[in-house]
Amino acid sequence: MQSMSLLSLRLGRGLLLGLLLVPLLPLGGSPALARDEAAWRPVELPQSLQRDVTSRHTGRTYRIFVAKPAGAAPAAGFPVLYALDGNTAFPTLSVVARRMAERAAVTGVPPTLVVAIGYPGSADEAVTARADDYTPPLPPGRPKSERGGERQGGADRFLAFIEEELKPLIAAEFPVDPARQGLFGHSYGGLFALHVLFTRPQAFHTYVAASPSVWYGDRYLRLEREQLAAGARRQAQVLITVGAREDDPPSDNPDSPRARLLASRPMVTDAREMGLWLAGGARLAGPVRYEVLAGENHGSVILPSLTRALAFLGDPEAMAP
Repeated sequence: MQSMSLLSLRLGRGLLLGLLLVPLLPLGGSPALARDEAAWRPVELPQSLQRDVTSRHTGRTYRIFVAKPAGAAPAAGFPVLYALDGNTAFPTLSVVARRMAERAAVTGVPPTLVVAIGYPGSADEAVTARADDYTPPLPPGRPKSERGGERQGGADRFLAFIEEELKPLIAAEFPVDPARQGLFGHSYGGLFALHVLFTRPQAFHTYVAASPSVWYGDRYLRLEREQLAAGARRQAQVLITVGAREDDPPSDNPDSPRARLLASRPMVTDAREMGLWLAGGARLAGPVRYEVLAGENHGSVILPSLTRALAFLGDPEAMAP
């Protein structure tokens, strides 16, 4: 009994000493992991650069992100993929482009220069800016979106910025192949990509529209596309992607105004109809692909679409069904 009492006393003193020492240790449990803000560094992406450019055409300042391929450029220059919503797209796109180029013999994706067009400032400012930059000018009577502010329909000014300001800047700084340049856009960005295809098809060699907002302006793209059908045969190639779950009603309230709005804008149906039209009546010499991505919704579909955009620009035949 005496030994038991002594053991209890020792345990009690040890527990008390432990409790007294706990506040003296860092929360991480080890002095080596004590809080040291000076030890943290900003994340840097390899072979990546950024700069801000103010456009004389739009009056806006854009944040331009560039990911350079490793190694020397081929004689014709690097293929280029221009991506909209650059703040979101660039981190993924820069890493994927590098990794796919490292295994070009398997992936079919050569070293590709990535140019992503984003915005400085807050996310709210970017939402307002892209609602203007990515939407086509509408004739009287066509409804604008209820979101994004009053200023919409600036797509032609934004395209002028890309064609007359950004592309010359990129060509002056990097060895690029002018015959292999692609445009990627998601949602409103996909709307912009199709608007450019229908009105200035010679601007790019490859167009990738992920979940394009075909509904905009009472489906004004269906009127615009007749310009492409009436023109000369073009060398452009087109990929349209859409998430299989984009038309699912909101699970929390399927009868809400939001649900009714989504029902009036069937993304999968509109994307499929556009893909079929492009394959049959667009007078395009290049391939046209339409892909429904299983399990993806409107927000998540951008990530797998970025990988497909690089693959389609590099080797579209490898993506043939």
